[in-house]
Amino acid sequence: MKYSLAAAFAISFFFIACGQNTGKEKQDSKNSTISNKKQEMDVSKITDATVKQAIEALQTGDKSWYGFFTENPVMTDDGNTVDFKSFFSNALGKEMFLTIDRVENNGKDIYGNFKAGQWGTFPVFFKFHKNAEGKFDRLDIGQAH
Repeated sequence: MKYSLAAAFAISFFFIACGQNTGKEKQDSKNSTISNKKQEMDVSKITDATVKQAIEALQTGDKSWYGFFTENPVMTDDGNTVDFKSFFSNALGKEMFLTIDRVENNGKDIYGNFKAGQWGTFPVFFKFHKNAEGKFDRLDIGQAH
């Protein structure tokens, strides 16, 4: 009897321990959910096909992003002129829209919640300016109010 009671406790503890989730399993599940949300962000509101493709490249950190722009596009960040290539060499693949909330100007002005790396998450606008050849020659970004 003494051994069967001890064996019953040991078996019970074994099943309890096997049924518990480890912190890693919970974290993997959480990361999978976040990753799926990032990949599933709805870009259907963007009506300009070139802007939509550019935003899709931005979302995935794809260097094809640069191909949507002229060689030296003008860029402003909150009204301050910045170097486009330098800015996105640091941001591409790390910063992205979490939501697209509003689209204006025939699909060229995008407003949404944006994850900006070390700066946090906040509402922004991206305003794309297209030249006669269909490439973007200017991009204005900033905090939306």
